Amino acid sequence: MSAAKRDDSAGSSHGEAAEELQGKGRPTPSRKAAQAANARPIVGSQDKELRKQQRQQQNEARERARAGMMAGDERYLTQRDRGPQRRFVRDYVDARWSAGELLIPVMVIFLVVAMFPGWVQVYGVFFVWAFLLFAIVDAFALTFILKKKLTEKFGEGNVQPGFKWYGAMRAMQFRMLRMPKPQVKRREFPK
Repeated sequence: MSAAKRDDSAGSSHGEAAEELQGKGRPTPSRKAAQAANARPIVGSQDKELRKQQRQQQNEARERARAGMMAGDERYLTQRDRGPQRRFVRDYVDARWSAGELLIPVMVIFLVVAMFPGWVQVYGVFFVWAFLLFAIVDAFALTFILKKKLTEKFGEGNVQPGFKWYGAMRAMQFRMLRMPKPQVKRREFPK
C-alpha cells in the first residue's frame, strides 16, 4: 500500500509540473498593444543631431570603401574584381601599353579634323577606322596572351571565366581612370 501512495504522490507532482510548463505565465497582449510594441517611425528620427551623426558615419564608411577600392584592397573590391586571377589580369594589363588607351583621344582628334572639308576629312575617317581595327586586334591579342599566362600560373582547369572581357575592357580605358587604380608601373609584368 505504501508503494501505491508513493506512485500517486509522484503522479500528482508530475501532473502539476506539466501544467506549469504549459502556461506562459502572462496574459496574451491585445493586438493594439502588440502593434504598438512593434511600431517604428516611418521617416526616422526627428533628431537633427542624430541624423547629422548618422550621415557623417555613412560618409566616412563610403570614403574608407572608396579608398580601399582604389588601393586594390580585396575587402572593398566588387565581386567582379576579387581574386588572385583578376589581380593578375589587372596587373598584366596595367603593365603594358594598349592601343585602346589612345582610342578616346584619337576620336576627339577626329572630331576636330571632321570640321575641315575635303581630303582631310576623308583621310581622317580612314585613319579612325584603321585605328579602331588596330585597337580591336590588340584586345584580341591581349586575351590570347592572358589565357596563356593564366594557364601557366593557375593551371589548365582553374582559369576563372570572364577574364577575356575583363582584360579587354580594362585595356580600353585611360590608365589614370581605371578602377581599382593600377598597382604596377609600365613594363612591370606580374610573375
